[in-house]
Amino acid sequence: MKYAMSREAARLFYRCTLANRAPIATCRHFRNAELPRRQQGRGFNQTALLKVVKPYLLADIGEGITECQVIQWFVKPGARVEQFDPICEVQSDKASVEITSRFDGVIKKLYYEPDDMAKVGKPLVDIDIQSEISPADEALLNGASEKAADKETPKQETQEEQGLEVGRNDTKAATVDTPLPPQPAQSLPPERPKEEFKPQRTLGKHASLATPAVRHMIKELNLKIEDIEGTGKDGRVLKEDVQRHAESANTSTGATEPSPAPSSAPIQQVEDHVRPLTPVQAGMYKQMTRSLSIPHFLYTDNVDFTSLNALRKKFNAHKEKSHRITPLPFIVKAVSLALQQYPLLNAHLDTTTNPEKPQILVKGSHNIGIAIDSPTGLLVPVVKNVQSHSIESLAVEIVRLSNLARAGKLASSDLSGATFTLSNIGSIGGTAVAPVIVSPQVGILGIGRARMVPAFGENGELVKKEECVFSWSADHRVIDGAMAARCAEAVRGYLENVESMLVRLR
Repeated sequence: MKYAMSREAARLFYRCTLANRAPIATCRHFRNAELPRRQQGRGFNQTALLKVVKPYLLADIGEGITECQVIQWFVKPGARVEQFDPICEVQSDKASVEITSRFDGVIKKLYYEPDDMAKVGKPLVDIDIQSEISPADEALLNGASEKAADKETPKQETQEEQGLEVGRNDTKAATVDTPLPPQPAQSLPPERPKEEFKPQRTLGKHASLATPAVRHMIKELNLKIEDIEGTGKDGRVLKEDVQRHAESANTSTGATEPSPAPSSAPIQQVEDHVRPLTPVQAGMYKQMTRSLSIPHFLYTDNVDFTSLNALRKKFNAHKEKSHRITPLPFIVKAVSLALQQYPLLNAHLDTTTNPEKPQILVKGSHNIGIAIDSPTGLLVPVVKNVQSHSIESLAVEIVRLSNLARAGKLASSDLSGATFTLSNIGSIGGTAVAPVIVSPQVGILGIGRARMVPAFGENGELVKKEECVFSWSADHRVIDGAMAARCAEAVRGYLENVESMLVRLR
């Protein structure tokens, strides 16, 4: 028979429980006791926020991203984490992001393996929360976005509203006003066998971390990532590390084993295999598919770099190697000055707001994206407000973004908001290129490799010139050939007569 326990009796059983070190819920009087609903709710408000096993959802990381690839786990089942500790690193089609914990607790389950695609808004891990949960965090655990969770107002919740996992034997557990002492956490068996988490050689925080492209290379070469010594930040394994390890392995094998005769050497048969697109390749696929609807036209011109490189050599003569300026900051600044004269090339074509009446949004700031070849693929970080930069500050910003791109640490803000794009294909090779416009932009400039060519001087003498091919692509729906040619001529004039560009700098 159920009965309501008095407050004095409840305190008595509480003291008995402390003496016996037994959980209150195991006492038969507490199992059979039933308190009034008001008192029961007050008791749960004091202790309900302890030891809650909840799925931790992958929050929205912005830019309309719906899924991302899990690159590396920093935790495993049974690991204890504190607030702001890193849980894993994920790679979207734009950048890699470290996911951190909002709670103190113990990881119970991982929902994905490395290289799996994780869905935004779906469970990432199960965490046994052993700290107080604010109303905003509770809303986030229940599936709300981070912005909505931060705006959540504090409110009292009942046991059913909070969805707490407490032990019940088909009866209601009684609570008392006196706060319960924290119970030692019981050690639970991990969800996965320990063999899956073998200790690895660690050189730092990211000792076994690599991008999807590097991981694919490791699989093709039949290597183990823990055998490769990474030279990236905190021991990150780079593409060069894999190539160096493979070459050293081949050298050692060739030194110990005699090479077979050429006539008897079997030809290794490479089988067909299917692999999914990486997040960066998937983003490029979507963007370039949209770009196919743009009617491109190409305009090329030769630019003489002779005077520009003479000025650079004077400036770099007494500079350290890391502080020397390349031609790229000069080109970026020259393009910005030309866009001030022809602002229509620094615009976005809006065809989605009203498809029957497209409109042109002319941008006031010159946010120029620079295509960079990174280990994960093509990335286009954006230099913001180029019109307010000097050439020296542009050089510093370009180096900063390049280093972040090659380390896979670009933020979403570094990859968004471009109004015009430069593709420096000359850093790899080639003289001319037909660059593809990135929608909703209306123009892009491809830069080839500068090379020495013979030319005639003012008096007919034979001289050497260092020329580079500039290839302009423009959206012919809003830009005509004459405007693109005039803008290209303005850029060529600034670079061939650097003095005319310097006098216009702010």
